[in-house]
Parts: sequence; structure tokens; C-alpha cells
Amino acid sequence: MAYSMSDLLQLVVSEGAADLHLRVGTSPVLRVHGILHRVEGPMLRSEDTEELMRSITSEDQIRSVRERGGADFGFAFGELARFRVSVFKEKGNFGMVLRQIPTKLLTLEQIGIPPSVRELLYKPRGLVLVTGPTGSGKTTSLASMINIINEERDDAHLITIEDPIEYYHKHKKAVVTQREVNVDVPSFAEAIRRALRQDPDVILVGEMRDLETMEAAITAAETGHLVFATLHTTGAAKTIDRITNAFPTNQQEMIRIQLSTVLQAVISQLLLPRADKPGRVAIFEIMVNTPSVAALIRDNKTFRIQSDIQTGAKYGMVTLDGFLIDKYQQGMISREEVITKAQDPTTILQKLQELEAAHAAAAVSR
Repeated sequence: MAYSMSDLLQLVVSEGAADLHLRVGTSPVLRVHGILHRVEGPMLRSEDTEELMRSITSEDQIRSVRERGGADFGFAFGELARFRVSVFKEKGNFGMVLRQIPTKLLTLEQIGIPPSVRELLYKPRGLVLVTGPTGSGKTTSLASMINIINEERDDAHLITIEDPIEYYHKHKKAVVTQREVNVDVPSFAEAIRRALRQDPDVILVGEMRDLETMEAAITAAETGHLVFATLHTTGAAKTIDRITNAFPTNQQEMIRIQLSTVLQAVISQLLLPRADKPGRVAIFEIMVNTPSVAALIRDNKTFRIQSDIQTGAKYGMVTLDGFLIDKYQQGMISREEVITKAQDPTTILQKLQELEAAHAAAAVSR
């Protein structure tokens, strides 16, 4: 066989790739800065993907693939890197995607998270939601926030609940307990309920993927804990609606009241390709829960939250469109990205035209 798993993982690390795709009918594929690149070499055959898969997958996980169609797990590649692995069947063959988990924790400044987020890390209780599509860097942002709490708060027992565990945190000033779903505990909801008896101060919920988990996370925040959780939504209003709509109609009003009191902030993020050099840049929207925002959540008027974010800079709020314009002016992202990712494309197009007109006028007067 032309490829060994060890050589492929070495290549992922040396190229700084985010993902490695292994499929029958193509050579291995790396995703570097959002773009797919095929490794030079022969196409993988059915027996090749099976052999590569068996080199890192336990019998239990292989059984899970056979019975349930897939298995997800994390593993360490020596001291070099950790990977999150998804093994699955497609057209009767084994396929795999391995995502590289950076071992080095970035600071909030390196990620580009607005400074107002730092204040949230010292709140005694409440719910902080980090949202965005898959692969938008939510895990990385959360790991950096958890690391700050770990380094700076000697009053915190941190419990992380993940599937699988991605970043490993050592005990620093805080004490850290990391629990993996399906390894240490059967489900997210069960882990949160158990966590409440383990003297926690801060709880990180890797994903609020079902009603039970949402309920448990809100309860944990209500009972005096600081809870961080992620959702696959974009924007604060959509996030609040997504949680509310997960509940039966007769409970929705109650959930809105609970959210209006426990929610501290919604941080939405996207990762966009850089225009000025290889790499990607994180784009943020930050909504902080003020009395005015709380009233809009309670009264089911989330569509008005956007205007509160626009006028809430003094509370540390940041609009996605404002952030996009900012990065465009710094030459970091392209005009196309600004228009396609904007929440209000018409207004942003107008803003771009004004900026370009001002730029042209300035050039003439020179």
C-alpha cells in the first residue's frame, strides 16, 4: 500500500492542514486554509481505506461503524497533534475525516475576539452562547476562554463536557474536570445533571444538540453557575429563536422568561478566507443581554434585537456587518465576502459604495 497513516498525519501537521479526507476512488485530500488539495499518489482502494482505518480505530469503534454507520473519537498523534476522527461507511466502503485539533491555545487577541468578551469570563453565573456554522472556530474560541478562567480564577472548578474532548486543559489556578460523552458519561444532559453535584463554578457544554441538553444547561445557569455552550446558528436573534422553538409550544413562553434572565451574551462567529495572505480570519457578532434585550426576548420580539446590537457599542456589543466592513477596510477580506456574509446586504452594499466614493474623492484631491 502506498500510504501509511503515520506519514499522512505527519503531512497534515507539516502542511498546517485542518482536515484529512480518506475516500475510495481518490488520493488522500488535505484541507488547507479552507481549500482542498489532493496528495500526489495513487487513488485509494477499498482495502486501503480499511487498512488505514484499522490502524487507529478500536474494535468497539469498528463495531459501531458496522452497526450504526459511524464512529467519532479523538486520538493523539504522539506529541505532535490531536485529531478528531469520524469513521463512516459510504457505498459499502470505509471513509474517514480526521480534523487536526491545534495543541497550542491561542489568546483572545490572536483569535481576534473583541475585548468585551473578557468581562464575561468573570461573571458569577449565567449562560454564554458561542454560535456559528461547523468549522467556524467555536471550539478554539471556547478553549481560549476556558484557558483564561483556568489561569486567572482561583475560585473556579471548571467542568467541560465534550464529544469528543478536543483541547486538553491542565489544572492551573482552577481545577479542571473533562468528561467525554460516550466514554465517561452517556449523554450531554446526563453529564450536566451530574455536574451540578460536583461543586462546579463553570460548565462548558460542547454542544446543545437536543431539548434535554438545552433544559439542563438553562437550569445549570439558573442555579448559579456560569455555563458556556455552542449552537450551530448565526446571529443572536436566530440563536434565541432556535432554543425557544426546540420546546413544545406550551413551554415556549416560560423558556423565553428563563432565557431573558440567565442569558449573559451570544457570541456568533464565522471564519472567512483572508484576501491579503494565506489563512483565515474570524468575524464576530456580540450581543450582550441588557434590560432592553431581555424585554425583547421575553416579549418574543427577537427581530428587534439587531437594532439593539447596532446601538449597544457602549455595552461591548458588535454587529457582524460592522465587523465585516472593518476587516474589509483593513484589506483582510474581499468585497465579495462582505456582501455574501452580511446580515443586511442592501445596507452594506450602500456602505461599501459610500466608502469607495470617499476613497476615490480622497485620491482625486491628492
